[in-house]
Amino acid sequence: MLQDEIDGEGWDVEVRILGVNGMGLESGNAAACAGKDLPWLQETVDNPVWSPWGVAYRDVVILDRANRRVTSYNLTTHDLSNPGNYMELKALLQSATGAR
Repeated sequence: MLQDEIDGEGWDVEVRILGVNGMGLESGNAAACAGKDLPWLQETVDNPVWSPWGVAYRDVVILDRANRRVTSYNLTTHDLSNPGNYMELKALLQSATGAR
């Protein structure tokens, strides 16, 4: 898992990967979380995320050290089973955080 790999490499900044589910898609939460250790948050009316960030389904939204949106990386377009896509996402996370 990418989170474990980043943690094991000892980056000089903390990087946390988590999932955020959009409002109206709650019925899939149990299946999305089954057998996984990825933190999973549910968007609510009081705490909207998808609309303000312009999220598309399966987007990885990358934030900088100040929690500002830098870019997004769509996992439908960029399947992580392709090693090049995996490395590209990892490089984007490293660049956005300034990790060494």
